[in-house]
Amino acid sequence: MTTERHKSLAGRWRIVETDMWDNDYLDMLGPAHITFQADGRGEFAFGCVNATFDCDYAARSVSFSWIGFDGNDEVSGDGSADLNDDGTLEGEISFHNGDEAEFKARRS
Repeated sequence: MTTERHKSLAGRWRIVETDMWDNDYLDMLGPAHITFQADGRGEFAFGCVNATFDCDYAARSVSFSWIGFDGNDEVSGDGSADLNDDGTLEGEISFHNGDEAEFKARRS
């Protein structure tokens, strides 16, 4: 992985919208966010869900597999995100054998 591949995506992003949950749910336990680290790791939190992940970068996109908790239940899945020309991030977080949510995010 080169610095250029993850440079535009690395950092903390504020999840501002999903197609499944409203903002009251998203920010229930704090500001909803997703964070991509330069070392190929990351984390996200929204509602009662918090997770860590490993990710693979491309020039303006990232894919990841994650594991975490939804309340007290262990959950896992995968996801991806693309950097738009306007600097916003759009992606999807999928739960294994469950929901698939599209999200939009802005840099924190």
